[in-house]
Amino acid sequence: MKYFLTSALVRGLVGQIVTTWLSYSLIRSFRMTVEGWTVPEVGLDEPAVVLACIIGLFGFLLSCGVVTDWLKMMAGHKPHLKHGAQGRPGWTRYVNIDVNHKVIGIQYGLNSIFILLIGGLLAILFRLELAMPGLQFLQSGDQYNTLFSAHGIIMIAAIFAGVGAMTNYLGPVLIGASDMAFPRLNAFSYWVGVPSAVILLAGIFLGGWDTGWVGYPTHSTTTKMIGVQMFLLGFYLNGFSSIASGLNMVVTAVYMRAKGMSYFRMPIFVWAAVAASILQATTTQTVGVALTMVVAQRTLGMNFFTPILDPELLAAGVPAGDPILFQHIFWFYSHPAVYVWILPGLGIISELLPVFTRKPLFGYKWIALSSVGIALVGMLVWAHHMLTSSMPPTWKIPFMLSTLLVAVPTGVKFFSWLATIWEGKMRFPTPMLFVLGSISVFLLGGLSGPILGTIGTDMHLHDTYFVVGHFHATVFGGFVFPFFAAIYYWFPKMTGKMYDELLGKIHFWIMVPGFWVMSLLQMRVGVLGMRRRIADYGPDLGIQVEQALITVATLAIGWSVLIMIYNLVSSVRKTELAPENPWESRSPEFLAPSPLPEFNYLAPIEVVGEPYDYGLEGATYAVVPTPAGD
Repeated sequence: MKYFLTSALVRGLVGQIVTTWLSYSLIRSFRMTVEGWTVPEVGLDEPAVVLACIIGLFGFLLSCGVVTDWLKMMAGHKPHLKHGAQGRPGWTRYVNIDVNHKVIGIQYGLNSIFILLIGGLLAILFRLELAMPGLQFLQSGDQYNTLFSAHGIIMIAAIFAGVGAMTNYLGPVLIGASDMAFPRLNAFSYWVGVPSAVILLAGIFLGGWDTGWVGYPTHSTTTKMIGVQMFLLGFYLNGFSSIASGLNMVVTAVYMRAKGMSYFRMPIFVWAAVAASILQATTTQTVGVALTMVVAQRTLGMNFFTPILDPELLAAGVPAGDPILFQHIFWFYSHPAVYVWILPGLGIISELLPVFTRKPLFGYKWIALSSVGIALVGMLVWAHHMLTSSMPPTWKIPFMLSTLLVAVPTGVKFFSWLATIWEGKMRFPTPMLFVLGSISVFLLGGLSGPILGTIGTDMHLHDTYFVVGHFHATVFGGFVFPFFAAIYYWFPKMTGKMYDELLGKIHFWIMVPGFWVMSLLQMRVGVLGMRRRIADYGPDLGIQVEQALITVATLAIGWSVLIMIYNLVSSVRKTELAPENPWESRSPEFLAPSPLPEFNYLAPIEVVGEPYDYGLEGATYAVVPTPAGD
């Protein structure tokens, strides 16, 4: 316990709480003095909360020590990178500052699963409310709004943490590097997300927010709920993590590849991770601008998004805002963000299929370039979220066409996967089951997407539960199932232990059918008229059976995740070691000991062939030399 209580995580949280409280007290006292308050106002002072939360974030970073090395360098000292547990139990690496990319990847992964449980619990709560018409246990629509709003942004945070887990752990390993290009920046990328998440979760207990995860003005600029401000700040501050980690991954892939590894010998996952990282590094700034403008309007009285309709005010020079402006800035990031999630997931599918079909990956170069194509076209489709808005009609057709164009590089991946599967010598361990489940569910998301991207059908289905079904199919098929496949596949390499195959398959056979029921019925009730983001519905819609089944499917998905967690935790405690290459993989990390050494490989590797020549006699991808003297 003493190691935990003195860990960087606890020090940082204590530092954040103390500095936030002290700074809020001082700022509030200062405002009372300067502005002549005689009696403190009831409730929290929102401008003081904003500034105090920002100061609290710096308090966390200073207290946990993630910026200590940089401060030493600024003072003229020469710090050194610390590796290992430094005389403490091994588990303490995951609650302390550590620059090893594998440790940071596992930290991201643990965070992702923990946040996934919180977001899933919120989903179960409001799904129980929707199981029958009428309000069952919630007291008001505002409570429901807070639950689904928090569910949305918390699950997005879980997904981003999962992306960070995969790119951090796998990126350097797959290209034969010893670490990320900027190890300290890598640690900062993880740790800056912790106080951001604390601020976001604190919003639930400070009134919540009923704006949805999108936070559209003018509601987000006029509601008095202080939790809205916490949501905006937590969302904004977490962007620094995305930008820094994206830049780090791109530089690592460009400059730290092993000898002989040309771009078209890189593993497909690395191509996908680089494409996603480019999106992270280039589009995250725009949502930061949108969130900053909302915060400024709420705290400083500026007007960016509230329209002024009074002619006298307009004549007097009062600036008029436009709520549609927020949507343009917000969605320019938030739709490419979906590709930040799914590109690494699709990379996992392409990475694992050849292993379990024992065939070369069909169309390697086309799959690699299709990831770049999805990233580029993905930045040109944002306004399909606004087809029902007051956006000029002449803009709608180009965005509809660009949305349909995304299907081209995505289709390249699907046909390549089918060709890889064709006549393959397939095996079906748990990772392969989740890969096949990913393909089937992502296909459902892909086929339902053009329906919402086409103006005529979107006019009818926009803001219905059809959108909810499509979105969940896209996210689960494009990220969640591949994430689970990656966990099972690389678990022996991460821990040196083997998971329980029976429990893994039980997880799959509960979760995937449960998801199909949930998503398809969500689309059905949407077509029948069920609106999303509402707490109740009339019995005249005739969807009570579907709503009850959706709730049951949601509960099944939740139980399956708990089975996975039990499987992984119990497997780590086993004494017997896993084989070093249980999947007969050609990937270089499976030629190294399990778990991987501190710097991944005992000697620099050399790439001498193609990465996915499975089933070809005498084919070799990488050579891992034995260090001299061994």
